[in-house]
Amino acid sequence: MKKPNSARRPASSIAPSKPTSPAPAESGFAYSKGFFEDLVDSAMAHAKKLGATDSAAHASEGCGLSVSVRKGELENVERNRDKSLGITVHIGQRRGNASTSDFSQKAIEQTVQAAFDIARFTAEDPFAALPDEADIAKPSEQREDLELFFPWAINSEQAAQLAIRTEAAALSLDKRIANSEGGSVSAQQSHFFSAHTHGFRGGYASSRHSISVSPIAGKGSDMQRDYWYSSERDALELASPEVVGRYAAERALSRLKARKIATTECPVLFESPMSAGLLGGFVQAVSGGALYRKSSFLLDCLGKPVFPKHIDILEDPFVKRGKGSSPFDDEGVRVQARSVVEAGVVQGYFLGSYSARKLGMKTTGNAGGSHNLTLVSRRTRPGDDLDAMLRRMGTGLLVTELMGSGVNYVTGDYSRGAAGFWVENGRIAYPVHEITIAGNMKTMLRNIEAVGSDAYSYGSKTVGSVLIRKMKIAGS
Repeated sequence: MKKPNSARRPASSIAPSKPTSPAPAESGFAYSKGFFEDLVDSAMAHAKKLGATDSAAHASEGCGLSVSVRKGELENVERNRDKSLGITVHIGQRRGNASTSDFSQKAIEQTVQAAFDIARFTAEDPFAALPDEADIAKPSEQREDLELFFPWAINSEQAAQLAIRTEAAALSLDKRIANSEGGSVSAQQSHFFSAHTHGFRGGYASSRHSISVSPIAGKGSDMQRDYWYSSERDALELASPEVVGRYAAERALSRLKARKIATTECPVLFESPMSAGLLGGFVQAVSGGALYRKSSFLLDCLGKPVFPKHIDILEDPFVKRGKGSSPFDDEGVRVQARSVVEAGVVQGYFLGSYSARKLGMKTTGNAGGSHNLTLVSRRTRPGDDLDAMLRRMGTGLLVTELMGSGVNYVTGDYSRGAAGFWVENGRIAYPVHEITIAGNMKTMLRNIEAVGSDAYSYGSKTVGSVLIRKMKIAGS
């Protein structure tokens, strides 16, 4: 099965009402950027009037449409619209936060007063100040070419038809697929403006749209479910409903007649969407909160080898249309492309201002999380697709689904329910289910044998299939 990662369709087949020219930044929103600027300035001015030494404010709005269908019938239509104004007030080394969804002047003043009162009675924290002025992304430094906002002017009827087409493509592929958990379409967009008294001012609009389906194959005691989806900032880049539906059906069918396997130790190949979870585990372990709390299995790993020498991890906040792209972090700190891991050695952590100060370090521009991350192997060749990775593994387990959250980030112990395929002599032999894979994250990262060229972007993380030298498999 080849993932429909780059499958595209004619624009007319998915977004008949999407404008052909760029929409204004306020398209589809109830409030303009200028209104949010005034709102933020008003809140900060009132904080100063009350006696705050510093303040920060953030105004935002989000709206969207979500539609789900099942067995060709409309199941749910939901429109969402939310708004918020958040204010942080500093009184010396004390800090207080409050928020409201009421944009009236009276509500703004009451919210600022609430934050001020909280700060008055909060314990002093010398690390809780605003970011240093030297780290702030000035307006001239804020990239405006990242292409993060593509409003999708789709109504509920059109969305329902797309969801029905997606599900129908899955149901029509094979007579063994006679049921479904449904198909869905989502169109979401938001915008914000933030400022604080250390000189930051900025904001932007963004969007994220998706289609998905979860078909059920088989009957009786031999029933298997799988799913697939496509998610993009621009609806015109979504894979077609038919491609998504057929691929989801193929995945469900491939899991029929699954078996249990005997408890063993063997190589494990994580399918590329599952590999993103390994990268996510590393990010969590080297993020500021876990490090300063000393609750990470990778304490003091800066400058030390955590991966084998052939592994690099790159971070780039400036990928056009990237899910993790941003001209600045959540504190208004400038961001930059960097090498997080080079030749297996950790070059940097993921820090906001607070965690950086707690650790005696400088912020890395990661308040709010990591940006677009890519894990690559220097050994990977263009032809190292999933089939090539199976041949390299020889005999072992291909993991295509993980269940539960059995990862202890303090010790690194890893134990999760899994399903996938048993592989013999480089070829898939049969599907397996009801097993548990176990190991330790520290050992797993060090034992990465290879990374496939079948790179897949799962949210803000891009990685191919990952082969781990050996893990414990608990079966029957």
